[in-house]
Amino acid sequence: MADRLFAPGRLASTYSIVARDADTGQLGVAVQSHWFSVGSVVCWAEAGVGAVTTQSVVEPSYGPIGLAAMRSGQRPQDALKNALLADEGRELRQVAMVDTMGGVAAHTGGRCIAAAGHHTGEGFSVQANMMVSPEVWPAMAQAYRAAHGDLAERLLAALDAAEAAGGDLRGKQSAAMIIVASKPAANSWEGTLVDLRVEDHDEPLRELRRLVVLQRAYTHMNHGDDYLGAGQVEEALGEYRTAAGMAPQIAELPFWHAVTLADLGQVQEAIPIFEDVFRRDPNLAVLVQRLPGAGLLRDDEEMMAAILSASR
Repeated sequence: MADRLFAPGRLASTYSIVARDADTGQLGVAVQSHWFSVGSVVCWAEAGVGAVTTQSVVEPSYGPIGLAAMRSGQRPQDALKNALLADEGRELRQVAMVDTMGGVAAHTGGRCIAAAGHHTGEGFSVQANMMVSPEVWPAMAQAYRAAHGDLAERLLAALDAAEAAGGDLRGKQSAAMIIVASKPAANSWEGTLVDLRVEDHDEPLRELRRLVVLQRAYTHMNHGDDYLGAGQVEEALGEYRTAAGMAPQIAELPFWHAVTLADLGQVQEAIPIFEDVFRRDPNLAVLVQRLPGAGLLRDDEEMMAAILSASR
């Protein structure tokens, strides 16, 4: 990595966290910055390998280089040391890495814009630059350690603490989160559990949290489909109910719950749900009539008439 002339578009002054969840082995990275689409350059993660954040005057190649090194068996400390040695612009960089064993390494270059620094702990690192005060990254570390819930919830707690401590001197604009599984994925499209980006928003952390909740709802829907495919009907219906309860504003979630009930012959139980979703989105009454042709609902005229009566 050769040093390059400073370019304002490469400046991602920000705060971020990389972490490994000790209970699940999941790896995550989350970030917020007053810069458009910060997640597209700062956040890197690979299932069963590690997570990387690269910020300040960003050199994006620290992401793939760090992941490749950890994939080959290097510890984060060695992966980061070797990458820094090859980079003449190392004093402008702020980088952190965590691997699947919970090993952590971080670097804050001497030319990062103050207030800048990092704090490493057991299985995590928090880092920030161009902050209102040097209280930001200690507050992040404390919040992460004290937080409960899954890894996404703990990452959000760290970001919220950074903002509460003053955050970015310039304000806020975008945020992102990636969480990957503890074990390597067999296929390139597997292994990523969360991949969310808020590219531009007045309240990026609030929007990121909304998306995290929404993703949880859809994850329950997907689990329901898996249960249904395995013939575990009651478990599937339970997942569908949970999903609909988590995102009541989305009519399509209870719609598929009702479709499943109807297909199982529980039409009377499905009718009140259909009434609600058809009232909120009349197009779903059109959609339900197209499902038998795709093999997604029994082709039963009497049943369909009962379902469509809910749209009147």
